[in-house]
Amino acid sequence: MAVTTAVPLTTAAAAPTVTAGALALARQTLPAGDGWGSAGTGTTGGSAAAQADIRVATDRASLIAALGGDNATNRLNATPKIVFVTGHIDANVDDAGNALACDDYADPGYSLDAYLAAYDPATWGRVAPSGPLEEARVRSAANQTARIRIFVGSNTTIIGLGRSATITGANIMFDRVSNVILRNVALEDAYDCFPAWTPTDGDAGNWNSLHDTLTLTAATNVWVDHNTFTDGDNQDSAQPVYFGRPYQVHDGLFDIIRGSDYVTASWNNLFEHDKTMLIGSTNTPGVDVGKLRVTLHHNRFANVGQRAPRVRFGQVDLYNNFFYQTDEEPFSYSWGVGVQSALYAENNFLLRSADLGLDEFVYDWGGTAMTEIGTLARVGSGKPVPVSLLAEYNATHDPDLGTDAGWVPVLRGAGVDPTAAVPAKVGAQAGAGKL
Repeated sequence: MAVTTAVPLTTAAAAPTVTAGALALARQTLPAGDGWGSAGTGTTGGSAAAQADIRVATDRASLIAALGGDNATNRLNATPKIVFVTGHIDANVDDAGNALACDDYADPGYSLDAYLAAYDPATWGRVAPSGPLEEARVRSAANQTARIRIFVGSNTTIIGLGRSATITGANIMFDRVSNVILRNVALEDAYDCFPAWTPTDGDAGNWNSLHDTLTLTAATNVWVDHNTFTDGDNQDSAQPVYFGRPYQVHDGLFDIIRGSDYVTASWNNLFEHDKTMLIGSTNTPGVDVGKLRVTLHHNRFANVGQRAPRVRFGQVDLYNNFFYQTDEEPFSYSWGVGVQSALYAENNFLLRSADLGLDEFVYDWGGTAMTEIGTLARVGSGKPVPVSLLAEYNATHDPDLGTDAGWVPVLRGAGVDPTAAVPAKVGAQAGAGKL
């Protein structure tokens, strides 16, 4: 993709001139039958955008301008629009484009040192933090959220120009919108400056962060294609340990929650992150029932810790994905079978470390069954062998998970590739810069 003039627009000025090829790519819609995102009214994004609603974003200010002009109301802007992203956009900047650090967001009443001293479980106990210092942390977190959470309206296509379009530090929000396309962008490091200590989370407590890199909440008809998701140089493994637990500054890479529906995620590269993809945010039946219909195909999940994906309620079609798991830490599982979930996994390929048992890749989060067909697994450069990760799990865990998810996917686009073809095909084509 190329642009003949890369003009950053911060007002409703004339649209930039782009090459015919770049514009044709930006006007592409999700093909008919290509996963759940093609159901219902289908997903066309901003393909119908008028010339005046085609913009180029080069920084946070021009991105918000291109999305409608006011981050507080952009979610409601349903005008068909195409937003080209070029270069590197950092969300942690002020209105003048000056970099913001965590200290710039901190409330005067907050400091990490004071927080650690006040809520040390050895003295505070295993109860939730409360009082003025916790309230100051919450205000600090709200300050950062107001800056880095970027809202996208309905009927929008966001697409990267060239091979290096990158957005860092942002929580991109598709919140109560429909018909949105995101393609060819590297999304990195939506870090939380002010993680919350939750002493009752697990046996030893945990630090929990607020921001996903991409969040779909009550979003319908979405296509997320050829993007890269990662923590960049700010890896969780490099974070300190407080109260005996890792100081977790990241939440999800790509979460689909609160009644979102009809989503296709294809040809994405998700790597080096812990909580990768959550589909359904609560075990309580409600808005998620009958929704959360998601197709994941030809994605690469590489050295992620968990949730690849973790599913509740939804009918999730997982086919032709490449799971690359050569690091033992912080791996805990890949496929999470949650409450009332219906996960259908077909022709996925797993490259694993010999230190990771085949029975570790499925985890029962309160579900009853899933379907698995055609999985191949390989250790290092060894020969691929047919496996059933579900059967391996059942062999070492009780109670067993059933082997029939109760449905058969039909929205498979061009069809399902042979499993043996997945590593080379997905490895070569998944991620930003590959369109």
